[in-house]
Amino acid sequence: MRIVRLPETGVAEAWREAARDLESRGVPGEVVEWVRGDAAASLFGDGGTPLDGPARALKVPRGFVDLAEKVTHHSDPQRFARLYELLLRLQERPRLLEDVADPGVARIMAMRKSVRRDMHKMTAFVRFREVEADVERGRRRFFAWFEPEHPITEITAPFFARRFGDMDWMIATPHLCARFEDGTLDFLPGAVKPAGGGDPTEELWRTYYRNIFNPARLKVAAMRSEMPKKYWKNLPEAALIPDMIAGAEARVREMRGREATSPPLRAVRMRERAKADGTEAPGGTIAALRAEAAGCARCPLHARATRVVFGEGPVGAALMFVGEQPGDREDLEGRPFVGPAGQVFDETLEAAGIARDGVYVTNAVKHFKHVVRGKRRIHQRPDAGEVSHCKWWLDAERALVRPRLIVALGATAALALTGDGAGILKRRGGVETAGDGTPVFLTVHPSFLLRLPDAEARARETALFRADLEAAKRYVAA
Repeated sequence: MRIVRLPETGVAEAWREAARDLESRGVPGEVVEWVRGDAAASLFGDGGTPLDGPARALKVPRGFVDLAEKVTHHSDPQRFARLYELLLRLQERPRLLEDVADPGVARIMAMRKSVRRDMHKMTAFVRFREVEADVERGRRRFFAWFEPEHPITEITAPFFARRFGDMDWMIATPHLCARFEDGTLDFLPGAVKPAGGGDPTEELWRTYYRNIFNPARLKVAAMRSEMPKKYWKNLPEAALIPDMIAGAEARVREMRGREATSPPLRAVRMRERAKADGTEAPGGTIAALRAEAAGCARCPLHARATRVVFGEGPVGAALMFVGEQPGDREDLEGRPFVGPAGQVFDETLEAAGIARDGVYVTNAVKHFKHVVRGKRRIHQRPDAGEVSHCKWWLDAERALVRPRLIVALGATAALALTGDGAGILKRRGGVETAGDGTPVFLTVHPSFLLRLPDAEARARETALFRADLEAAKRYVAA
């Protein structure tokens, strides 16, 4: 029997090297015993003998390396032997992986699928708790405990290193602990679940979770499929879930009882006439309009957003900037353009010699449209119907601010203001007209600059964006 010892970390690469050498020398699978341990002995220690003869060429199909990486992190004790058996068979049947009906292939594919799912659940359900900060280095420190189904810590930890590179953290699991300090990722032996836990931010997270829960959209089976009950014990919000499920039906009845009723048809017609001849200024002030908009339920977007994010700035501002919709940061803080795109916007405004507090800034859509993926809320572009529903608020803002020029930032703003959101790059720099006759200057949204992967292209487009804002400034100064 030839015993192959594999290390706790770097196991996928170690298995590939050992398997390549064994197969190339014609060693059958039944005489190989695979052992994973902390200490990596020589390749054929514990009773094995060195192999004689030259190694022969080895061929594997595309995708086998990724397949092997995932399967070596499965919890099946026979995973290394099963993979090696598959490798031997591939030398005789190069297209074996395409035969999904083959029992050996089907078993390996199922193992890879299980590992991938476990990796996805780890990225979704790890919950960091803040521990003492390192004052000297100015970095916050966090800890998380997680119990994956498979030993996947090593291949999942790089995701967290990319996502949370500005802080120090440790993710402890029974198999392995991932530690990230000063930008360096390393691994320690597995640990035992610590007693106690929790920090002040967890109550804030529970409050947020309670508020985003929509009982009208509750599907218990789908929720348990995406958030299996075995993960609940390590989630701070898990204690809320049973009561939220139990009270969902009652909350839906309560929400239906509070639904706004439609105004009489006569009142609707009077209001439309007032809007058409310009005699209506809803609420009379921006503050009153903002308060009125806080309860807006004109479209379904209000159900998942935290709040309405209304515009801000002085009434009578010569320049009015209209973006697409609030993002994650804006939704949480209740102010427009305070997230990453807002930082680009502020920097470019300053470079163009425009004071942020001297202009009016708002969005075409007032609620944050998004989809939840793990811990993140991913932006989704509003559709034409949602833009149309929100246009009443934008028109009301325009009626009160009465700017000399509106700057449309991106396609959604152009759609709301001019009725056409197509071809924004070809139209940028031009001045068109809104429905009430106000001139509209077209340019890109600052988030467009953030999406450019090439630094040279980003610098070029940033310069063009600055030139657009300078042109808008000259327009109102003329």
